[in-house]
Formats: sequence, C-alpha cells, structure tokens
Amino acid sequence: MRLDKFLKVSRLIKRRTLAKEVALNERILVNGIPAKPAKELKIGDEITIEFGNKNVIVRVVSFEASTKKADAANLYEFIREELKN
Repeated sequence: MRLDKFLKVSRLIKRRTLAKEVALNERILVNGIPAKPAKELKIGDEITIEFGNKNVIVRVVSFEASTKKADAANLYEFIREELKN
C-alpha cells in the first residue's frame, strides 16, 4: 500500500493530500529514510512522522483498503513519541 494512502486509512494523518504534502517536505521517514508519498509499504516497516515539536514512531502491522475509526489503530503498532528540543 502507498505511504500516503496508509497514513490516511490509519488516520495518522487526516487527509491523503496532507499526507502527500508532509512526505514531499521530507517530514516522514520509513525505516530511517525520507520517503515519497508513493513509497510502497510492507508489514513491519517503521514510520517516523514529524508533527511540529514531536516525532511519532509507529510500525505497520496490517493493511486495509478502508477502516472504521475504531479499527484504524489496529493497522499500526505505536512504538514511541519523541519530543524535539
């Protein structure tokens, strides 16, 4: 599944266009490497997302074409959140 679509379906980022913009600004890393919006994800990939003053790190657990809000968090495993200085 594409990175931008995964971020939208998992509700880590609200809209796909916003996910694309964030990725193009190199604020998303997949396995420690800046990723383009079209990056194909695999189960087990680690995604780091830069949100203002913090980084959120999650691991891809599964893929779904669409999910209900209550089930969205089942697509990833929360690893940690890091505050930036």
